Amino acid sequence: MPLEKITMPQLGESVTEGTISKWLVSPGDHVNKYDPIAEVMTDKVNAEVPSSFTGVIKELIADEGDTLEVGEVICMMDVEGSNGAPSEKVDTPTEEKVNESTQDKNETTVAKNDKGKVRYSPAVLKLSQEHDIDLSLVNGTGKDGRITRKDLLKIIESGHIPTTNTVSEKEVSEGKQPAASKPAAPAVNIPTLPGDIEIPVSGVRKAIASNMLRSKHEAPHAWTMMEVDVTNLVEYRDSIKGDFKKREGFNITYFAFFVKAVAQALKEFPQINSMWAGDKIIQKKDINISIAVATDDALFVPVIKNADDKSVKGIARDIFELANKVRTGTLKADEMQGGTFTVNNTGSFGSVQSMGIINYPQAAILQVESIVKRPVVMNNGMIAVRDMVNICMSLDHRVLDGLICGRFLQRVKQILENISKETSVY
Repeated sequence: MPLEKITMPQLGESVTEGTISKWLVSPGDHVNKYDPIAEVMTDKVNAEVPSSFTGVIKELIADEGDTLEVGEVICMMDVEGSNGAPSEKVDTPTEEKVNESTQDKNETTVAKNDKGKVRYSPAVLKLSQEHDIDLSLVNGTGKDGRITRKDLLKIIESGHIPTTNTVSEKEVSEGKQPAASKPAAPAVNIPTLPGDIEIPVSGVRKAIASNMLRSKHEAPHAWTMMEVDVTNLVEYRDSIKGDFKKREGFNITYFAFFVKAVAQALKEFPQINSMWAGDKIIQKKDINISIAVATDDALFVPVIKNADDKSVKGIARDIFELANKVRTGTLKADEMQGGTFTVNNTGSFGSVQSMGIINYPQAAILQVESIVKRPVVMNNGMIAVRDMVNICMSLDHRVLDGLICGRFLQRVKQILENISKETSVY
């Protein structure tokens, strides 16, 4: 039987890697095509990886807990039903074995031990360049001392970045001085006292941490807030929620009205619905709203597709169904893809003001805070108790400026304050 590779699939359009959380097969197991062989975690979703072939598992290349780039080999399989002659064992793409035609372009070698030279994978090189890591100062934990992507992620998360301030002989001869190296943060060393509990960091938590770190590292965050009088919205929603639940079978929440208002404002201010792409800004046509849904130990961000075309009822249904799928573990990978702007319901925890981290690579995130009753001075000078809410927006200052974001928030505020009993939710 010919030997075939099974690779790490792409579980989302912006997902570049996945972590093997659990193998569902062992070497020697017979599997059919589309049978699940492993559970994989990314920063967006947990999913099962189906087999691409029918055959027998020959070798598991990756261990549980390993993080691999999309397209990297995770296991080898003896495939049934092929008319071709049996193939010899296929060399798997490791950081020590690379195609010589791409060696000069994609990889660098350094002497490591008596066994020869170790090659850095393109993923390791890219990560080291992005974070100015001197690879000669890194101790690898891979085979024969190889430096793995996981080694670099651990260094980045610790904040202790090894750099060098050496210069070449040519620079010395020309009188150039070495550039000052970046100050390295001290390694975290927290003493454990009796009664302290050490909690291992799960793969999901590592993925969240990596994505949040990337967002804060790459995107210059700015922040703005506006308060909104939602007294009429509260009265309207409370007057219809009972009949709505009986008729539709799910709740109509305040949050659905906020998402609808944001989707409408995004249609009028399409610049907000953009992403940074290095040498250009991509203004997205579709308005797909990501919503944050938390479980006890993780945060998931499912997407309401084409939210601008949906009624408040349609958005409320999507919120209900997506949140239920997250909590029951049935959320699919494609339900996490395509988000262009995030709305986070931080008010559900009683928060009244917060600064969200942008959901990379989007350009902004809006936090909807808790609705609270406060005394407010009205236009006629009288004081009245009103239902007030803060809407807080974090923005990527490479893409957006305060002026356009201020106008966008003003429009969201206007839509919400103009909701009345004449507003249709259908």
